[in-house]
Amino acid sequence: MKNIINFFSLRENTNNFIARPYIIAEAGVNHEGNMDIAKRLIDEAKEGGADAIKFQTYKAETIASKNSPSYWDTSLEPTTSQFNLFKKYDKFWKKEFEELKNYCNKAQIEFMSTPFDIESSNFLNDLMPVYKISSSDITNFPFIEHICSFKKPIIISTGASELSEISNFISITDKFEVPTAILHCILNYPTDNKNANLGMIKDLQNKFPKHIIGYSDHTLPGDMENLKLATSLGALILEKHFTHDKSLKGNDHYHAMNKNDLIKLNDDLDRMFSLVGSSKKEPIKSESVSRRNARRSLVASRVIKSGQIITSDDITWKRPALGICPSQINSLIGKTAKFDIKEDDLLKWEMFS
Repeated sequence: MKNIINFFSLRENTNNFIARPYIIAEAGVNHEGNMDIAKRLIDEAKEGGADAIKFQTYKAETIASKNSPSYWDTSLEPTTSQFNLFKKYDKFWKKEFEELKNYCNKAQIEFMSTPFDIESSNFLNDLMPVYKISSSDITNFPFIEHICSFKKPIIISTGASELSEISNFISITDKFEVPTAILHCILNYPTDNKNANLGMIKDLQNKFPKHIIGYSDHTLPGDMENLKLATSLGALILEKHFTHDKSLKGNDHYHAMNKNDLIKLNDDLDRMFSLVGSSKKEPIKSESVSRRNARRSLVASRVIKSGQIITSDDITWKRPALGICPSQINSLIGKTAKFDIKEDDLLKWEMFS
């Protein structure tokens, strides 16, 4: 079980290299107010290999006005009012999230939940090691400052954000000296693959080199290639909506991964990182025979007599690398042969004075 706090401390200032990411299964409100389903989501996220499961904590009355229009695909989620949609799923509150936190502890998976108001952010402080802030709140400065006051690391999604808005957000977390991870995100539900723009991960790495960069994915799960590609681009945190049943109508089920998708992702990452191997460039043990036999040594190009002063015409280079390295040819020229050397003999330092 990865610890997100340790992950923050290990991964700071490590962009532009590939490392196995911290995986967040975003259950959101896919429990639909049913505690048994919420616990099933926890179990299946753990079985699938997620490092954390994340819920959402809100009340419809504090997140949206009654005339808030939809911003999702209404052919898949027909509710056209944000308030009405949120009202369907806002039944869990402090007591329920305390129960889910305890269940996560037993399941050995980290608990998170995104707060959407002051009250939920206050009681969630006792339940989780980091805060996740939604893309929708990246410009909500009073709320951001309140969360920063807890002095815990923050993960921010950046869907529909200008770079200047991300910079303004980071200026607040920097002022509070709060470690921050920035997730590339496209705020479409679902996101078409052609709109995923995973190359933006590199832009975030370049613009914010002191911060962890990751990816929050809203594309359809499919073969999970988007998450693998994001990892290969250096995303160090992956977040994707998670459900126990992708066939369920409405809300976030239709663009969520399930346990089997998560297992496939982790299996593919295992294969990927077996290929990635070490990030430190050096010869490995299995290359030793190749290093010895496929490289070259300096070799006598003709007979060299005892007492002869070596010139470049006396030398060529051939495999294997058991004699003097060709990189040292200038140090050999001008030396004197101690004894006769046959043509094609590998040259060694003990032959010369």
